[in-house]
Amino acid sequence: MKFGILLDHQYEPGDDIQRRTGELVEYVQHVRDLGFDSVFGIHHYLSSLSTPQPLPLLSRLIEHSGTMQIGTGILILPLGHPVHWAEEIATIDQMSGGRFVLGIGSGYREDEFASFGVERRTRVSRMNESLEVMQRLWTGEPVKYDGRHFQLDGVRCSVLPAQRPGPPVWVGANGPIGIARIAKQGLPWLAPSNVRRNWAVGNLKDYREQRAAAGHPEQGAVFPIHRDLCVADSFDEAYALAGEAVRRSYGEYVQYGMDYFESQWEGIKHKALFFGSPDDIAAKITDFAAGGYNHFVFRSQWLGLPIERSMEIVERFAREVMPRLRA
Repeated sequence: MKFGILLDHQYEPGDDIQRRTGELVEYVQHVRDLGFDSVFGIHHYLSSLSTPQPLPLLSRLIEHSGTMQIGTGILILPLGHPVHWAEEIATIDQMSGGRFVLGIGSGYREDEFASFGVERRTRVSRMNESLEVMQRLWTGEPVKYDGRHFQLDGVRCSVLPAQRPGPPVWVGANGPIGIARIAKQGLPWLAPSNVRRNWAVGNLKDYREQRAAAGHPEQGAVFPIHRDLCVADSFDEAYALAGEAVRRSYGEYVQYGMDYFESQWEGIKHKALFFGSPDDIAAKITDFAAGGYNHFVFRSQWLGLPIERSMEIVERFAREVMPRLRA
C-alpha cells in the first residue's frame, strides 16, 4: 500500500506565487521526510483562482522530493499537442531520474476548450490519440502518423524519458464508459475524490473484471484513488478545522450550479471525505484497500487553510495512521 499527496496549488487572484511556491517546497520536504511515496500537481487553465501550471512547478520540486514519485493528477491532455507533451514530460522524467507518473484526463470545462479552439466533444478521442502519439515518440524511432487530430511525417523525439518505454500512465474518469475504456487499455484508473465509498469500490470491481477480460494481468497493477484527508480527534473536530476550506475548494469548480452542489454536499461531506480520528481514517483506508485500492493520494490543502495546518494533518497521519497500514 502506498500513500501520496495531491498538492492544491490554487490561490486567491493576485496572491504572491513566489511565496506560495516556497511554502510548497517546505510542504514537499515535510511529506518526503514523513515517508510518503508520491506527490502530484493539478492542472487547469483560466481558473477563477490563481493556479500555477504543474510541469514547471513539479520541476521546481524535484530536488526536494527525495525518492518520491512525482506526477500530474491530472494533466488535461487534449489541450496540448502530443509532440509538446512528449518532450516536456520526457524532460521532467529525465530531470527526476525516472520518477515521473503521467496522470491524464480528458477535461470538462467549456471555457478551457473554447479558448484553445478545441471542440469539447472530441476530447476523449484527442486524449487517446495524443497518448498513442506520445508513446510512439518515446520509442526514439521516426514516427509517421495520420490520425483524426494529429499528423506526423517521420519525426523523432529529441528527448526520451528515463523510464522505458515511458513513464507510467494513470487515467482519470468519472463514469462507467470511460472506466471501461481504461480497463481495456490496461492502464491504471485514477478514481476521483468526491465519490462515495460504494461507487468507488463498485466501479473498481467492474474495472478489474473488464481489465482481466481484456487479458491484462493484475500482478504489479496500481489501483490509485484521490481522497481529501484531515486527521483530528474526531470527525467533528476535523470538519471544524478544514470543512469550510474543503467545501469552498469544491465549490470553485461546480459544473451544474450551486443549488445542485449544495444538495450533494452533505453526501460528499460524510461519505467521501477521509475526515476523522486516526482510528476512523485507518478503518476507511482498510475498507477501501479491501475493495482493491493500493495507492491513496491525499489532498490536505484547501483554499484559505494555512499551510501549517496542512503540515500538521499529514504529520498526524504519518505518525498515527501510516505505521498501522504499512505493517
